[in-house]
Amino acid sequence: MANNFYKDITTDQLCEIERKVGPFYYYNTSVLLETLQSIQQATAELPHFHVHYAVKANANPKLLNLICEASLGADCVSGGEVKAALDAGFSPGSIVFAGVGKSDREITFALENGIHCFNVESIPELEVINEHAERLNTTAHVAFRINPNVDAHTHEKITTGLNENKFGLAMEDMIPAMRLASELENIEVIGLHFHIGSQILDLEVYKALCHRINELQLLLEAEGFSAKSINVGGGLGIDYVHPNENPIPNFKKYFDIFKENLALRPGQQVHFELGRSIVAQCGALICSVLYMKQGHTKNFLIVDAGFTELIRPAMYGSVHYAENLSAEGSNSQRYDIVGPICESSDVFAKNYHLPVSQRGDIIAFRSAGAYGEVMSSTYNCRTLPQSFFDTDFK
Repeated sequence: MANNFYKDITTDQLCEIERKVGPFYYYNTSVLLETLQSIQQATAELPHFHVHYAVKANANPKLLNLICEASLGADCVSGGEVKAALDAGFSPGSIVFAGVGKSDREITFALENGIHCFNVESIPELEVINEHAERLNTTAHVAFRINPNVDAHTHEKITTGLNENKFGLAMEDMIPAMRLASELENIEVIGLHFHIGSQILDLEVYKALCHRINELQLLLEAEGFSAKSINVGGGLGIDYVHPNENPIPNFKKYFDIFKENLALRPGQQVHFELGRSIVAQCGALICSVLYMKQGHTKNFLIVDAGFTELIRPAMYGSVHYAENLSAEGSNSQRYDIVGPICESSDVFAKNYHLPVSQRGDIIAFRSAGAYGEVMSSTYNCRTLPQSFFDTDFK
């Protein structure tokens, strides 16, 4: 096998599963558990730091159960994710609910289940939450999501903290929002929420976020307001190029930035919403080679998986580390790795270096545990991919 990622399963076993079910997701729970342990170690002496798993990254029930068992909270962006978190055993008091378009039904469901906090992204949303809280004779805890106008230096489609993004409130709207909330009988503002983007590798941007939060806290206090909690979002990136060498992000360095740069008040709690950095490296998309097509200027490697199974390359132009688990020998070739979907954007990688491949070879796309299975679709009337775990073979 190529590396320890597949230590509990053989290529023949992968091939047998692929022949039966088509492209599928393989999860190495050992990688996930080691990642969770690294988070626990990095925050062991920081009891005021609370990590919520961003369910949107991967809502596979078995993964959610393992994450819940590690005592993380849940960050949800839909009523369905709130339900998935509750079903997996997450305490309602550990669930935060974000999103620009929460429906009446979703708000009601969250209030009835007593979640920890709504991350509020507009004044109209605040007013609707208050109406439903009044109807249910309860108090809704909210944090205002503020756009700090900090550039995350990441892909434009996953940048979220700039003024031109659809998320959150502009900084100049923070105080008016706090004033309005103070007049609503069924609203309690418990903090501020921020999220500047995803797949962030330049950790210096988090220092800029901390400094902006410090400035905003001073503005709050000058107006007689305070925040019990500060939610700094998530966005920590992972190494898509070298998943074997760097399977776990440097969580200590990440958390230390907030420890050293946030000017916290006595008793103030800090919340994090990490998704990709927790689950990305534990998952791989497994597929097989259908055809090798000789073009006039390039070679195509056509596999039986497409953007219906892994949409990130088509949507974001991202490239996942690909490996041929069947090929033997040292001869190699460059391929455009493409799928069967009837769209020109169904391309995993161009001019990609792989061992000389043949029909039936098993191809794995690594670092696919985040925004892989959860974003799969049935376009072209394809079936959704199944999932298998290393523990299925022990």
